[in-house]
Amino acid sequence: MTITTTNLELYLKNFIKDVSLYDEIPLILEAFNYLHLQKNALFVEEGKICPYFCFIESGILQHSILVEGEEKTTYLALKNSATAALKSFRHQIPSRKNIKAISDCDLFVIDQKNFQKLLERNEAFHRFYYNLIENQIYRIDDYRIDLLTLTPEERYKKLLVNEPKLLKEVPLHYLASFLGISSRHMSRIRKNIVL
Repeated sequence: MTITTTNLELYLKNFIKDVSLYDEIPLILEAFNYLHLQKNALFVEEGKICPYFCFIESGILQHSILVEGEEKTTYLALKNSATAALKSFRHQIPSRKNIKAISDCDLFVIDQKNFQKLLERNEAFHRFYYNLIENQIYRIDDYRIDLLTLTPEERYKKLLVNEPKLLKEVPLHYLASFLGISSRHMSRIRKNIVL
């Protein structure tokens, strides 16, 4: 399988949203390198500095924390999305979470030095990053409100509508943790909801 930056380029364009800046995209693509992660390999280890910001060409990355010895999923990053332990990456401080490949992953990664250089010198990348972060803030806000206002069944139904790929690609126990419910309760919910 040949890995190209075509999907990364489309992803950048989707967030840049300004055709006049597209001629700066080749410089962005040059700053990213290919990285393959095997299933269960750590992209970021809690207590260590996140080395990269990445675009996921294929696979799934699970963000998680340990709470009283139990792994809790805080986020699931899928194909054609970008992720990092952002605070750790941007400030070069130890990460408070793990990011693990829950399937084999093909990634395009950029280190902090090149990321910062692009932010300072490339208007297209600056626009991309601003729009990406704004979009993520909206999503986090919606997720937190849903966690407080919706029942587990309602959260599952919303996931069915808005993120059907998650339900097909992510193992049940990771989804249950992400939704804040037990795997057993998740199984009951799935049985009771007729598609």
